[in-house]
Amino acid sequence: MKCILITGAGSGIGQGLAEGLAGEGHSIIVTDLDGSAAEAVATGITDAGGEALALTLDVTDDDSISDAFSRITRQVEVLINNAGIQHVARLEVFAQVDWDHLVDVILSGACRMTRAALPGMREAGWGRVVNVGSIHSLVASPFKSAYVAAKHGLLGFSRTIALETADTDITINTICPSYVKTPLVEKQVRLQAVEHEIPEKEVIAEIMLKPMPKGVFISTEELVGAVAFLISPAARNLTGQELVIDGGWTCR
Repeated sequence: MKCILITGAGSGIGQGLAEGLAGEGHSIIVTDLDGSAAEAVATGITDAGGEALALTLDVTDDDSISDAFSRITRQVEVLINNAGIQHVARLEVFAQVDWDHLVDVILSGACRMTRAALPGMREAGWGRVVNVGSIHSLVASPFKSAYVAAKHGLLGFSRTIALETADTDITINTICPSYVKTPLVEKQVRLQAVEHEIPEKEVIAEIMLKPMPKGVFISTEELVGAVAFLISPAARNLTGQELVIDGGWTCR
């Protein structure tokens, strides 16, 4: 059983990872900017017989991160940098404050969290960091300049820290799924419909699923399996890599 800290675990992919990995016997630290959402997920895990702790955590705030780590009594063995937000707009009307905040959450947040977790991992001589990237870590889509830039940046960050931690049994990798049906994606459907001036059903069929030869949304169960592999002994020498789960999107 590993102690796994997941950011942005109050809903969506983070919640799915928390519940799925708890079901495999791991102890989960459920963190989210929305403390009540984190508490609800942790309660669901414990009610199901699992082990979970809920913490309010703002990945853009160093004091919030320090406070969260001070409340954790176990060594954080696995860090999953999942916290993320989305904003869909043409660059000409993409407010700089929104651009900066998105990059701060997704990219700088992963940096802050990894920096906080690494000393304990080094002391223990073992650790795993998994960044939740995206198909947009590899390709681009219009109206998502900040998101695409931040998710691309995660790959460069992972590769660099993989080199910096190669002297011990620590790995850092990025999972890159295409669209997962979450509240964040459902919100995107509405925003994309406005920007592309097409019905919401067309957004799903033509923009989200059409590039995927498989033609179906990625499930959280698939992501749980990917993370389970990356933290297993079989992946000991897999570091600085991206695990692409895209239904064949990047084969084209």
